[in-house]
Amino acid sequence: MLAGLLVHGFLPDTAATDIAGDALYASAVFLGLVLVAPRSHPLLVAGIAAAWCLAVELFQLTGIPLALGAVFPPAMLVLGTVFDARDLVVYLISVAVIAIGDLTLRRIGR
Repeated sequence: MLAGLLVHGFLPDTAATDIAGDALYASAVFLGLVLVAPRSHPLLVAGIAAAWCLAVELFQLTGIPLALGAVFPPAMLVLGTVFDARDLVVYLISVAVIAIGDLTLRRIGR
């Protein structure tokens, strides 16, 4: 999560930093779920993480996250501001990569 905050706070706003931020956000959601339910299967965690990320991105279509961010800027870190279809793709790829990594590490650890 710290890496995502650093990308958001200290690097210029470019397509690359937007993609990096999205990937780090999806990774943080996945890892947060693993911390809450460490014995859950990585594919279940991946499904929940992907659903969360997609729901948050689609919620941005309502304009509510943008309005909340105007009143309480930290809300933008969780809910974002405006919809970007590219984010959906980045979230799904990121969650898939981290799930594969989790599965691999669990198999090595046996």
